[in-house]
Amino acid sequence: MGRLVPAVTRALDILELFLDGDGTLSAPEITRKLGLPRTTVHELVTTLAARSYLVQVPDQPGRYRLGVRPYQLGSRYAEQLDLAAEGRQVARSVAETCDETVHVAILEGADVIYIAKVDSTHAVRMVSAAGRRLPAHCTSVGKMLLASLSEDALAARIPEDRPLTAMTDNSITSPQELRRHLAEIRERGIAVEQRESNPDVSCVAAPVRDSAGKVVAALSISVPMIRWSEERQQELAELAAKGAGELSARLGHRRRGA
Repeated sequence: MGRLVPAVTRALDILELFLDGDGTLSAPEITRKLGLPRTTVHELVTTLAARSYLVQVPDQPGRYRLGVRPYQLGSRYAEQLDLAAEGRQVARSVAETCDETVHVAILEGADVIYIAKVDSTHAVRMVSAAGRRLPAHCTSVGKMLLASLSEDALAARIPEDRPLTAMTDNSITSPQELRRHLAEIRERGIAVEQRESNPDVSCVAAPVRDSAGKVVAALSISVPMIRWSEERQQELAELAAKGAGELSARLGHRRRGA
C-alpha cells in the first residue's frame, strides 16, 4: 500500500469541512479548525478554487462554498451506484403509500450516511437530506445495520469501553445497553428508534440485502411524534419491511423458499 500524500490529505480535509454547518467557511476558520499554517491553507484554498472545487460566496468576500466539481463527481458516483438509484425508486413508492419521510442509508464506520430520501407531503415532517451523516447508534437505520455486523466488526466500530455520543436525552450512550438492544433487533428483524436522534421524531427500519444475502443498507420511515402511536409503529414496521424486501429483490436477493 502506497503512502498518503500530505498535501492531498489536507486538501480533502478542507473539502470535508464544508459538509457541516451552513456550508460556507473563510480561510481563517479553516486554519483554526484544521490547525494548519495560514500560508498552507491559503495555497490549498486558492488551488481548490482554481479547479472549481470551491467558489467564493457572492457578496461575502473571503468566504467559500463548494463549487460545481464536487457536485459533478457526486452525480457521477450516484449514477454508477445501483443501490442509490434503486433506493430512491423504492423510497418514493413507500413514501407514496404512507406519506411519511423515507430514507435509505448505508453504514460507514460508526456512522450512517443517507443515500436516498423522499419527503412526506405533510406540513409537519422530518427535515433531513441525502448525504447527511449521523451516529449509527442514534438512528433506526444505523441500529439495523449495526445489528447485522459480526461481534468483531461491531467491536471495531463501537468499543465497549467508550461512551457513545448522545443526540437527545433518549439516545443510548452505553455500549453494553446498545448491544442488548441490537440483540433484540436481530430477533425481531426490525429496528425502532424513538426520539433518539431528534426529540420530535421516531423511526422504524428494516434491512436491505444484496444478492449474497449480506445486509448492505437499511430503509426507514420517519414520523413526527404527533402522528406516532403503537398501532402506527406496527403499520410502518410492516411497510418498511416490505419496502426493504422490494429493494433487496432489486439488488438480486432471493428469500429462502422463493
